[in-house]
Amino acid sequence: MAGNAAAMAFIAVVCAAAMAAVSGAEEVYEFGSGASFIFGDSLVDAGNNNFIPSLSKANMTPNGIDFAASGGMPTGRFTNGRTIADIIGEMLGQTDYSPPFLAPNTTGGALLNGVNYASGGAGILNGTGRIFVNRIGMDLQVDYFNITRKQLDDLLGKAKAKEFLKKNAIFSVTVGSNDFLNNYLMPVLSAGTRKTINRVGENECVKLPNQLASKYNGRLRELLIQLNSELPGFETASMACCGNGGSYDGMVPCGPASSMCSNRKSHVFWDPYHPSEAANLVMAKYIVDGDSKYISPMNLRKLLSL
Repeated sequence: MAGNAAAMAFIAVVCAAAMAAVSGAEEVYEFGSGASFIFGDSLVDAGNNNFIPSLSKANMTPNGIDFAASGGMPTGRFTNGRTIADIIGEMLGQTDYSPPFLAPNTTGGALLNGVNYASGGAGILNGTGRIFVNRIGMDLQVDYFNITRKQLDDLLGKAKAKEFLKKNAIFSVTVGSNDFLNNYLMPVLSAGTRKTINRVGENECVKLPNQLASKYNGRLRELLIQLNSELPGFETASMACCGNGGSYDGMVPCGPASSMCSNRKSHVFWDPYHPSEAANLVMAKYIVDGDSKYISPMNLRKLLSL
C-alpha cells in the first residue's frame, strides 16, 4: 500500500529516444510509441496482485470505475481510473498500457508495449509489506525484468532487443512511504541493529527522525494547500473519495460497501492511500512537461528529445 499522499511517492524515470523499428527473426514489429517498464508499489500496480495471494488487492468495485479501457470494471489498479504510469505512457504516445507481468497474456508482441512489475504493498526493502501476506518486492521485480529481457532476446534476437530497450524504453520506479521511516531510516540509523535504546522521556520523540518528519510534513502541508489553490476543480486534499469511517473517510479501505463522493474529479485522493485519476493526471503533466520546480534536472519530454 502506498503512503498517504501522492507527494510522498518517490518517482525515478530513466528513458531514451522513443522512435525505432525492430524486426525479429520470424516476424517484423513496428514501433513508434515507446514502451514503459514500470516498477513500484500500489501507486502504479496495474493488476499483478490479482495473481498472488495477497491482502493488498484492488480487484473489486468501485476501483476502476473511470477506467475506460475496462469499461469501468476493476483491473487491480488502486484508483478510480488510470495510474500515473498509464497517463505518462499515453502522453508520450504509447498506444497500449504496459500489461502486468503476471498476466498470462503478457507474452510475445505484448512485451513491446513494456511490462508492469509493480505490486501493491511493495517497498524498497524485502520486509516491507509483510502485513499483506504476499507482494512482489523490488528485488523480485528486478528478477522478473530479467525474465522479460530474455523473452525479448528470444522474440527479437539479442542485438535487436538491446536496440529496442536503448531506443524505445522508459523505465520508471515509483515507491511510496511504506518503508520510509519504519523499514529504511531507522535501520540505517541503528547501523543494522534490531534493538536500540533511545534516551528520551515517556512522551518524547526520537530527535532526528522527528525533525525530518516535521520538515517533511510541513512541506507536504504547503504542497496540499498549493494544490487546493492552484488546481481548478479540486475541492479537497484531505478527504478520501472512496472509504468509510473517521474524520476523513479513511478508516475502512475502498470496497463495494464503501461510500463514494459524488464528484471524483474534485478529490485529490481516491481512497485513504492513493491519488485519484484527476490527481494522477496533474502529476503526470508535471513529470512530462513541468519545470524544475516539479522535476529535476529536466522534464521527461526534454529527456526524450536528447
